Amino acid sequence: MMDRMAQLKELIKQFPDDMFSRHALAMEYLKSGEDNRAKEVMLELLSKDPGHIGTYYHLGKLYERMGDLHQAKKVYTTGIDTAQTMHAAHELRELNAALNNLLDLIEE
Repeated sequence: MMDRMAQLKELIKQFPDDMFSRHALAMEYLKSGEDNRAKEVMLELLSKDPGHIGTYYHLGKLYERMGDLHQAKKVYTTGIDTAQTMHAAHELRELNAALNNLLDLIEE
């Protein structure tokens, strides 16, 4: 796994605008349980490319896992707005489902 992370970091260094590599690095951090690093990479990715819709879903789930339900709700809502603007129907459905599940959890 470390080799994969090192490769992704090198790709990001060589190609700073490669959002796919940033997303992949965040997923590797998630797999290895490095939640704070994953969060940092996802936040950086979204600051560079707010249209990277899939990252909203994963960041929201990460915030949920970290117990920050307010921030998860905020991320899902921003992702939903972005997906609507980009006419990304599949991502919109996923984000709406995640938000609805979160709201059900909050109400319990």
